[in-house]
Amino acid sequence: MNSEPHTSVPAHRKYVQCFADVLFRLGKRSIHLTLMLIVCLYFSVLRSHSVFSSHFFHTTSGCHQQDFYDVLGVPRTASQKDIKKAYYQLAKKYHPDTNPDDPDAKEKFAKLAEAYETLIDELKRKQYDTYGSAGPGASGAGQQQQYWRGGATVDPEELFRKIFGEFAGGRGFGDLNSMFEQAPEFVMELTFMQAAKGVNKEITVNIDDACPRCDGKSHEPGTKVSHCHYCNGTGMESINTGPFMMRSTCRRCGGRGSIIITPCIMCRGTGQTKQKQTVMVPVPAGIEDGQTVKVPVGKKYIYITFRVQRSPVFRRDGADIHSDVMISVAQAILGGTARAQGLYSTIDIAIPPGIQTDHKIRLEGKGIPRVNSFGYGDHFVYIKIKIPKKLTSRQRMLLLSYAEDEMDVEGTVTGVTRPAKGKSTHTLIHT
Repeated sequence: MNSEPHTSVPAHRKYVQCFADVLFRLGKRSIHLTLMLIVCLYFSVLRSHSVFSSHFFHTTSGCHQQDFYDVLGVPRTASQKDIKKAYYQLAKKYHPDTNPDDPDAKEKFAKLAEAYETLIDELKRKQYDTYGSAGPGASGAGQQQQYWRGGATVDPEELFRKIFGEFAGGRGFGDLNSMFEQAPEFVMELTFMQAAKGVNKEITVNIDDACPRCDGKSHEPGTKVSHCHYCNGTGMESINTGPFMMRSTCRRCGGRGSIIITPCIMCRGTGQTKQKQTVMVPVPAGIEDGQTVKVPVGKKYIYITFRVQRSPVFRRDGADIHSDVMISVAQAILGGTARAQGLYSTIDIAIPPGIQTDHKIRLEGKGIPRVNSFGYGDHFVYIKIKIPKKLTSRQRMLLLSYAEDEMDVEGTVTGVTRPAKGKSTHTLIHT
């Protein structure tokens, strides 16, 4: 097995010593800055020692890089959407600025960025699937292993900005929590008809919104803020560490770009207060149980998830609805019309003679509006024949007379006797 070039050892130690001196001078100034130093130094060392050299990254079968799919916690068949979602959740969880007490957060964050950059790109992903550490066995994949051991060119922080965008109004990283803050979620109960037809319904919520006293500016009205000369109002400071120029959140203003001299007495300088607001929610026609909408409230948004009650009449299948209609024995035999409850009005349904139970009648366009497309669903009506439990003497006599003439009866009919020659007689049974 090839070993690492001897000429790289002294230079590598020199870089490590330089980095140790920088960290010693910085102390605990900025976790964010420390992460940037680690990443930049890491890639600088790799570039200076021929990162993509097969000699430098020759590995044995017992030293494999962690699989990128395992890093993001997704299967190999994951879609681009699944990969983005997984990275989004894990990047928030392991970002060093949100995990100041976790010494492993920086390393996990860098691994997530490297895995995401590779798997989100179709060409890189195809190459990784072919030559990556989870590809062929170690015994026959020496070159493939070398390719990916040194193939990462991603800057975790740069990727983080690219995926999530610059936040806090371009003021830098002074308000990291605002980026990770989840919009409040609320539940609204709807009846079946409200969900099917749509409705404007009020909901009362308690949310954190811009302070009404300072309008979210965090300082007392009528007072001024001082321009931060430490970062020149950018919210970011640059630190020269020899061969590197680092940018980090301004330690003086915390990324605001200005210094608040007199904080607002109502919000105590946070710019937000807990407020009770009544919101009119326009519920779209055709909304389904469990669906969520985004509604603006003041300067923020909230998410509302709908819970739709069951209907005693209708059963729903997407935009289609199903219901039953009861008809009499006479209607089933002779035909006629039946009245059924529709979604929007009462419907007269034509009943053909000889209709059978569970016969399905389709009422086209009488269903629920389609939310994500045009048109309406259909209303399917199922015929149910109501059998009387009690008969008058006349009704029984007529039925027995009818039973005498039935020729396709399998079995017997109570009250009707059939002689051997086919002629039947009946005995009246009085009730």
